[in-house]
Amino acid sequence: MSETRRKLTTIFCADVQDYTRLMGADEEGTLASLKRCREAMGRLIESHGGRVVNTWGDGLIADFPSVVEAVRAAVDTQNELAGFNARRPADGRMLFRIGINLGDVIVEGDDIYGDGVNIAARLQTSAAAGGIVISSTVYDQVRNKVAVGFEFLGPLMVKNVDEGVPSYAVKIGDTRDETPPAERSGSARPQPAPGMAAAKAETTPAPGGRRLYGVLGVIAGALIGINLLSWQGVFWARFPVLALAVVAALAWNRDQTRFNRKITLLAILALGLAGINLFTWTGQFWAIWPILGIAAVMGLRWSMRR
Repeated sequence: MSETRRKLTTIFCADVQDYTRLMGADEEGTLASLKRCREAMGRLIESHGGRVVNTWGDGLIADFPSVVEAVRAAVDTQNELAGFNARRPADGRMLFRIGINLGDVIVEGDDIYGDGVNIAARLQTSAAAGGIVISSTVYDQVRNKVAVGFEFLGPLMVKNVDEGVPSYAVKIGDTRDETPPAERSGSARPQPAPGMAAAKAETTPAPGGRRLYGVLGVIAGALIGINLLSWQGVFWARFPVLALAVVAALAWNRDQTRFNRKITLLAILALGLAGINLFTWTGQFWAIWPILGIAAVMGLRWSMRR
């Protein structure tokens, strides 16, 4: 018999909006699109350290040891699927809704059960097509760690859970064009004025990222100033400034969701090598060879994503 145990994990639940209508219009085409979207979703889940627990019909459940990586996987998924849907007619787009919850679950074999899973499923049904809804337990862990905006939706009522579950919509650009039909109780927090809500929902860099960029900029400026004030014919500050620029680029890549992070990392390394070559110029562009190697790896990774 399978061993039954409990664990705290991040549950990622997804399904397709209007799946029945899509199947009624084109069964074979819908199944082919579902397979392609699931493969992309599974790859992104795995790349963020998650595990696909189960699939059924148009649904999928995954779990993650990291709350931050679960949200990043969801944002990457919706961004990649938005590109896939942009090439399809409006009435044939396959739009996923995603719900994420951090909770205690029962583990039996490879499956997970319990209220933690039920809450994730309820959050998913409350998301807009192409959108993401997270519980407050997830929000508390990611609000300053992921470069997206959040909109408070109020408490969701969930079966077998006495109190409503406070929830937030993740703002990832124009993937959401309607408010999820979340139930709001009388205890929901007051909603801000329209102007304030729009400003709060904008996608902005995490405060920690802004502070890091500011610190790196101050250090770079100080090094350049010291170099110029003690000028002896050598611009030695170029090397530490280049290193600071690479650190800033790596920090940006850690939080950005617009591009594939692994491909972007390779691009940053290639630019760093080119900078070192130019700053130590002796008449030979030796960086061309490692850059060509990096370009080949980037090309392979890009082709495998298609």
